[in-house]
Amino acid sequence: MIEQTKYEKLFSTPLLRFRLPEHEALNDALLEEGRRLRAQDEGASKSNRGGWHSSGNLFEHDAPSIGTLRGEAEAAVLEATRKITTKVDPATLRLKLFGWMNANPPGGFNAPHTHPGAHWSGVYYVSQPEVEAGSSGMIEFLDPRSDLPNWRLLGSRAFALKKKIRPT
Repeated sequence: MIEQTKYEKLFSTPLLRFRLPEHEALNDALLEEGRRLRAQDEGASKSNRGGWHSSGNLFEHDAPSIGTLRGEAEAAVLEATRKITTKVDPATLRLKLFGWMNANPPGGFNAPHTHPGAHWSGVYYVSQPEVEAGSSGMIEFLDPRSDLPNWRLLGSRAFALKKKIRPT
């Protein structure tokens, strides 16, 4: 009889979700800061289609709401790092955080893209459309491995080509 000796996951992509309690005041301040930034700058053309993408590194702005968001993003990166390894003390890492703001009107979206050189990528949703069905407001992750369609016949989520999530 065959005996399993080991089980390990190869090439996995960790996905962690965080919630920020009492986020309402921060979100209101971020929405106001976004309106201010859009009024002074037409933004950049990146992965955004029909929406606005802030220019430069958002975390270099001195608005209190941006500083709070930066602190929360740093805490999330450190916690995510703790979750995946015990071999590195996250407090010893020299973090370089880069952020931007997107504002997508109805019909606007961000095209599939990657963040080369980044150990972690994250999204903080300040507001969402009120929908119960459809794709509006969802984020979709695509598996970068090219030959996975052959594995679809197994019906395992481990080999799914996409993962859609409705953030809150």
